[in-house]
Parts: sequence; structure tokens; C-alpha cells
Amino acid sequence: MAENEKSVHLDTEDARAGTTPHMTRYVLGIGLVLVIVAFAIILLF
Repeated sequence: MAENEKSVHLDTEDARAGTTPHMTRYVLGIGLVLVIVAFAIILLF
């Protein structure tokens, strides 16, 4: 970056251009539970 250029500082929400839905934590949790169940079923058979 050249010395005469000013750096741009944005807060997190402006940098993302919106908000993040909280649905991600549910998808990750459900996926984790399904993987654990799948490994348990594979282990039993």
C-alpha cells in the first residue's frame, strides 16, 4: 500500500454487508449429532 493512501476501517457488520443468521449453530449441532449417531451405528454392526 502506498504511504499516501488512507486505510479503510469498517466494523464487522458493514464489512459483511448484513447480519449473520443464528441458524448456523443449529446446522452445525445437528450435523455433529448425526455424525456421532452414524459412527455409533457403524460401530455396532
